[in-house]
Amino acid sequence: MSETVTLNHNLSPHFPDLSRAKDSKELKRHPVYQRVQAEIEAVLRGYETGFFAPPAGPKPAYRALTWNIERGIEFDGILHTLGHHPVLKEADILFIPETDMGMVRSGNRNVAKELAQALKLNYYFVPTYLNLCKGNGTEDHFEGENTLAIHGNAILSRYPLKDFHRIVLHNAKDKMKGKEKRLGSQQALACTVVLPQGEVRAICAHLDAHSSKRHRRDQLRTIMRYLDKLPPLPSLFGGDLNTTTYNSRNAFWAIWGFWVRVAMGVRYVIANVYPYPGRLFERQLFQTFEKHGFNYLDWNEPGVCTLHYHVEDLKKIKNLRDLVPNWCFKFIDWACAKNDGKCSFKIDWFAAKDLKLVKSEHSPKVVGNLKHNGRDCSDHDAIVVDFKL
Repeated sequence: MSETVTLNHNLSPHFPDLSRAKDSKELKRHPVYQRVQAEIEAVLRGYETGFFAPPAGPKPAYRALTWNIERGIEFDGILHTLGHHPVLKEADILFIPETDMGMVRSGNRNVAKELAQALKLNYYFVPTYLNLCKGNGTEDHFEGENTLAIHGNAILSRYPLKDFHRIVLHNAKDKMKGKEKRLGSQQALACTVVLPQGEVRAICAHLDAHSSKRHRRDQLRTIMRYLDKLPPLPSLFGGDLNTTTYNSRNAFWAIWGFWVRVAMGVRYVIANVYPYPGRLFERQLFQTFEKHGFNYLDWNEPGVCTLHYHVEDLKKIKNLRDLVPNWCFKFIDWACAKNDGKCSFKIDWFAAKDLKLVKSEHSPKVVGNLKHNGRDCSDHDAIVVDFKL
């Protein structure tokens, strides 16, 4: 069995000073940053593992799940859903983007570890950011303070994990600008899952939300080029690729893209563009999968979106409020009203290489309406797929 590795640090007392920097250039000149830079980099280059799964036998097919759990804020609901949902509870490999460790918004939990312990799974967690604040603008209301203030991505599994890799992805924008000040960047993670019939490489990624289509493509290219250098293995990729079809690096391009899509026809775009991002706006990203031997078309439920907006809660959507000026919302409401106030995107994906897809009523499948005690467990739907070697 691989050795357990834990993450920890003593940086929290320095976060108030560091958060006063207006951008990354100013941050790097800050005397406090220069004093603790080595410890910051050690945390962001680190990872955490834990092994709680009992021995598991072979299966005729294995189930994988990808679910962006929105930091783990609704932890109790997430845990209940993963443990009791008739489809999700059968998952053998779980790709979990957006996982907190020591963030007050998620109860200062080690989300990946506590899920793994409760569900009796093994886990591999990679940090992406050290947060210098409680989160984005809609998360300031949580009482208390962060402890470790780490955010990242994780892979959980019923089967043994080994050969751990992390793949650094360049930021689309300066993470020290804006309301949510953070140190670090997105990182994909890859590891080997030891199934009874053979080994599978699992890769989990969360591409930048506030990015251009080109930047998302380039982040995926970085991942694929890294994987090409590893010994060949059957591979399964899962995660949140933020394939919204928009250039979201700044408000100007986001608003420009919005009006381009209005000109295309609101109902047409909602029905034929957002559910199929690879047809036009995100074509180069999905061609990157194909160039490197990954099949995504067969491994996802076609045309079924995974992130849903409604005019009644648009103003609560953190990414949109951080990016788009308030005066734009009346136009967004007007556009969505042409589709009964609803708008959905397909941004969560699987892709596979040298694996056999097992099709059924549950595979591949988007699993939505995940609630617990009347509350949404996450702002994303889960997706599942079954496979064999």
